[in-house]
Amino acid sequence: MERYPGALDEAVDGARQQERHYQLLSALQSLVKELPSSFQQRLSYTTLSDLALALLDGTVFEIVQGLLEIQHLTEKSLYNQRLRLQNEHRVLRQVLRQKHQEAQQACRPHNLPVLQAAQQRELEAVEHRIREEQRAMDQKIVLELDRKVADQQSTLEKAGVAGFYVTTNPQELTLQMNLLELIRKLQQRGCQAGKTAL
Repeated sequence: MERYPGALDEAVDGARQQERHYQLLSALQSLVKELPSSFQQRLSYTTLSDLALALLDGTVFEIVQGLLEIQHLTEKSLYNQRLRLQNEHRVLRQVLRQKHQEAQQACRPHNLPVLQAAQQRELEAVEHRIREEQRAMDQKIVLELDRKVADQQSTLEKAGVAGFYVTTNPQELTLQMNLLELIRKLQQRGCQAGKTAL
């Protein structure tokens, strides 16, 4: 053994890695039992073993945590944008109501029906504009969230996490969400690299 002083260390490291892989795989198998049976069937031993291998060094846990933080920041930003738009619309409605009231108070009685009809058309046009702006904002939010999902899928695929690739298939998305939930639960149990409490 003296000719290969690093061989023993490599064997010990390999045994540790194998033991860690087994611990992660066992924890994953246990967690999978909590999922609906339709998803349990889709998570084969090979998929779970590959996922456990990807989790060995702890990098995937860090990636998932980073993706989660980015997602929360994105959601908060989009929520605030929508809130600002709603506030702008509320102010617009208030200003329009005030303008209409002042015009009606200054109007001569015989011109009031004509003024009210014009104001009704203006109000309908403003409400139509508000609905269109809200619809456009909602579409922007959905597109942005879809982009974030695709970015997350791509990142996890590049990190070698089993089951992740860019898709819009609802069943595959649900499966990926379940895989992420398994990773998060392992993370909460303290299964990152170097920790053995499963």
